Amino acid sequence: MEPMVTHILFATDLSHNSTYALRHAAALAQSTGAKIHVLHVNEPLSDDAKVTMEMFILNEDTRKKATERRHEMVRKVLAERQANFWAKFEGDDAKIKDQVASIEVTDGHPAEVILRRSQELGCDLIVLGAHDHGFSHTFLGTVAKRVLRRSAIPTLIVPHPTSG
Repeated sequence: MEPMVTHILFATDLSHNSTYALRHAAALAQSTGAKIHVLHVNEPLSDDAKVTMEMFILNEDTRKKATERRHEMVRKVLAERQANFWAKFEGDDAKIKDQVASIEVTDGHPAEVILRRSQELGCDLIVLGAHDHGFSHTFLGTVAKRVLRRSAIPTLIVPHPTSG
């Protein structure tokens, strides 16, 4: 029987629960030999945020640089979280990191980008964490529901373990 899972799209909102979900994606990749594609989608700035930026940052070039810094910060946080995550593995488990085929930060509406990239990358499974108060407060609510409703491939929503 051919492996059913060869490419996993792990979508992260950079919350702490998304790291927990990555453990599940890594375990699945280890057991199936699948490649892992890590994706974070920057949600578009709201109209209110754009107006606020225009009010307080009058220079257009400075506004553009502020937006670029937002992207740089997200890339930095993602890189730090990835490094911290993989540093905890030892021995054969540390080799799972070699199965990470891509790490991508992009802009757009998260559900649409997750679905599009899963097709473009030829993924067989989407993994994302259940709602946690992270960078994208509404990640599970809206995004996961949209992904679940519209995905043509299996989608795993990993709940965060409750403490206590």
